[in-house]
Amino acid sequence: METEGAALARVHASMVSRLLELAPNEGYNATPMPDIRLLRSNRPLTRTPVLYEPGIVVIAQGRKRGYLGSTVYVYDAQHYLAVALPLPFSMETDATADEPLLAVYVRLDPAIAADVLLQIDERNGVVPGEPGGMATTRLDLALGETMLRFLDAMRDPLEAALLGPALVREIYFRVFIGEQGASMRAALDLDGHFGRISRVLRKIHSSYAEALTIESLAREAAMSVPSFHMHFKAATKTSPLQYIKSTRLHQARLLMARQGMTAAAASASVGYESASQFSREFKRLFGGTPSEELRRMKRHFAVPEAGPSLYVSSH
Repeated sequence: METEGAALARVHASMVSRLLELAPNEGYNATPMPDIRLLRSNRPLTRTPVLYEPGIVVIAQGRKRGYLGSTVYVYDAQHYLAVALPLPFSMETDATADEPLLAVYVRLDPAIAADVLLQIDERNGVVPGEPGGMATTRLDLALGETMLRFLDAMRDPLEAALLGPALVREIYFRVFIGEQGASMRAALDLDGHFGRISRVLRKIHSSYAEALTIESLAREAAMSVPSFHMHFKAATKTSPLQYIKSTRLHQARLLMARQGMTAAAASASVGYESASQFSREFKRLFGGTPSEELRRMKRHFAVPEAGPSLYVSSH
C-alpha cells in the first residue's frame, strides 16, 4: 500500500509535469479561472519587494523565502504560503533553468471565502484561532491532490469551465480546514481589532490616490490614533504611512508596466504631487529608477493583465 509520503511525491511529480506544460512563460501565466495564475521562474531572484493580495501560493518545485518584519517564511514543495491580508514584504526565489520554480497562485475571493467559511462553521462549529496575516503550512495529501485535479482540469477548456469553479471552492475548503485554517478564519473575520485593520487596508487600496491621513484612518477603524498605530503595526509589521507609500509605489510600477505610463503620469495617478519625491521613494523601495525597474521586469518575467480585485498587488 502506498504511504502518504510516496503519494505526495507522486502528486508533486505530476504537478511539475502539468505546470511545465501550462506555464511556458517566465512570470505569471493566466488560467481560465481569473483568480488563479501559474508562476514560473527559470532563474534565482534576489530579495525583491512585493505586495501580495490575500491568497495561497502552492509550490510544486523550487523555493521562496518571504521576509516580513523579523520573520522569514520559507515556502517550497512541502509548505504552502497563506496570506490573509494584503501585505508588503520582500521575497527571494531559488530556481534554475534545469529546475525552474513552478507554483500556483490562488487569489482569495472574499465572497467565496466567506461562503465556504460559513458552511464550515455551520457544520463544524467555529474553531477559535489567533489571527495572523501570513503563515506557511505543511502541504498535506488532500490539498496536493486537489491542486493536481485543478491543473488537470485547466488542460481542457470544457473541464475548466464546468469543473474549475468547484475545484477552486475545494482548494479554499482544504486550506480552511487545514493547520492554519482557524488562524486564517480569524484574520478574515471583519470583527475585532484585526478585522477593523483589515477594513482600513481595503480603504487604503481603494483610495490610495487620495490624501489619506492617520486621523481619518483611525476614525475608519473606530480607534484612537495610538491604538490604531499599535494594531496596524501588529497586523502588517509596518507603519500606516509606510504601508500607504508601498501601495502607491507598487501601483505606479504596474501602471508603467501594463499601460506604458510615464513615471510622471504614474506618480500623479497614485497621489504623488512631486515627481522628484516619487523618483526618490521608488528608487529606495525597488533599488533602481522607474526605467531600470521596468527593464528588469521585462527581462525576468511576464506581467499579467490586471484581474478583478479589491487590492493593489505587485503582479
